[in-house]
Amino acid sequence: MNAPIKQPKHRDPGVQQILTLARRYCDWIEAAGPAAPHWLREVALLLPRLHAAMTSVPDHGTRAGPANPVDLDARFDLYSRLRALLADRDGYFLAFDRVQEGLDARTGSLADDLTDIYCELKAGLRICDLDPRRALQTWLLGYEGHWREHLIDAERHLAMLAAADRLGRVGDRD
Repeated sequence: MNAPIKQPKHRDPGVQQILTLARRYCDWIEAAGPAAPHWLREVALLLPRLHAAMTSVPDHGTRAGPANPVDLDARFDLYSRLRALLADRDGYFLAFDRVQEGLDARTGSLADDLTDIYCELKAGLRICDLDPRRALQTWLLGYEGHWREHLIDAERHLAMLAAADRLGRVGDRD
């Protein structure tokens, strides 16, 4: 009989919350598909909690180096799978402040946002078992420099989809 693997606990409850949410997020992204038709609704609930957890952890000023490089083929495969699942829910427009430069809008991709967040969190989870402090430092560095923007954009787009009652079953025509 296979016993469930007990995940290590961190002494700081804020850090433990990030670890728990990172695992849940990665599990839901990995499960995305017809077998988990409501995964998008769950992701929409997880992202604000992850955002709050990341902003509530004190920054001790110590920074880890970058995590291991991302497997670009695996990243592209995940992005492609999510983009196909999201279909017409994937793309969105963002207001852009630089109208004077001729740029009045830019587009985003929810699949790209979710994939980048996943890759950052998964890299930290790989480090976590050996060194939870380094995992947190890696997440904080990546959050500040990269995936915070993806998180904010994804939260905004998912809120718009929720307001339009479009977080339903994957593959359903809305």
